[in-house]
Amino acid sequence: MIGVKIKQKTKMENAMRISKILILFIVLSISTKAQTPLKEFCKKTFKFSTFYVAANGGTSVSDVDVFSVDNGLETVVVKTPYDYNLALGIRKIARFGYENKANTFYDGTEESWSDGANVGKVDGLEFLFEVDYTRQQGIEYLDQHHFLRYVADHYIVKGEYLENGFADIKYVEMSERYRYKVGKKLSFNIGLAQRMSEPYGYDPLEDWLLSNGDIHYTYLAIEQGYNINVYEGEYFSPDGKLVATSKEVWESVIIPTMLSDYSEKKRGDLKNKMLQSLVVGLDFYHYKKNFWFHSWGSVMPYHHNDGGLYSYHKYNNDKQWKDYSGGLVFGYKYNKHLGVFVEGKYNKYWNREWYDFKLGINYVIF
Repeated sequence: MIGVKIKQKTKMENAMRISKILILFIVLSISTKAQTPLKEFCKKTFKFSTFYVAANGGTSVSDVDVFSVDNGLETVVVKTPYDYNLALGIRKIARFGYENKANTFYDGTEESWSDGANVGKVDGLEFLFEVDYTRQQGIEYLDQHHFLRYVADHYIVKGEYLENGFADIKYVEMSERYRYKVGKKLSFNIGLAQRMSEPYGYDPLEDWLLSNGDIHYTYLAIEQGYNINVYEGEYFSPDGKLVATSKEVWESVIIPTMLSDYSEKKRGDLKNKMLQSLVVGLDFYHYKKNFWFHSWGSVMPYHHNDGGLYSYHKYNNDKQWKDYSGGLVFGYKYNKHLGVFVEGKYNKYWNREWYDFKLGINYVIF
């Protein structure tokens, strides 16, 4: 499981800054009348929206006994702090027919599969702003998902910011698409998408690799400030603390940590990259009480190569690649007793994947 440690103040400042950009982008993109009073505009915009703050917690993994026989039998108990989730958000998204609001309150654990669709249940402006501070199995990370989407008969404008700690993905995306309807259930769209992210594909350790695939980890560690007393077999961190007294601990514990810190720092020193892409998508929605089928998808088959030093094209051998996302919600009730369902969504950007799914059978005995 992948965790991302965060500096909360910096992250919140970035989130607020990105939120303001998204709001400005959508407001400038949609056709609002300049003479509309601000109070009337706000009332119309936030009508039916919900603001929520919620905290959830629970027991994490049980304590683990770690045994050592270096200096006689010693036992160390590794304790993992409790899990928690703190959610803060505001949303205005019309529910599809298959989405029944089961809870009286939003508790921050809800997940709407249809949030990733290109179009919503109704046309007009919809939005979601949510920040989740989470600790799971002792690992702290931040998840954020913000988007504003304006859908009309013939166009879609959307601004989105996503940060997923587990998938190690973070980007801002804007898209402007022409929409073509085929009846009331199916629509296609095509347009442009602009994404801003760190330069994915960049490998900070590439310069340290040897021809046989090994790495000059000792030289790199020394450059990063570590010190080695060869005669005493002692290894010291950049701040002078003794961190290992054997080569085995040095190579199995300290070096991996050093490489991770070095890579994270080098990536953090680079500026974000803007990528312009062609995007093509579709949406299909059918709903009856005993059968529903909702699917959507977007594909980015072509990306502009700006020739930059950290362009993803460079790491893909100057070839094009396909980024895509999609989702499916299916449910069928054979009769009043038996029903089946399949729900899921899948994303792949810059060769990074993140997805969720569930499926099952329900049988009502009486």
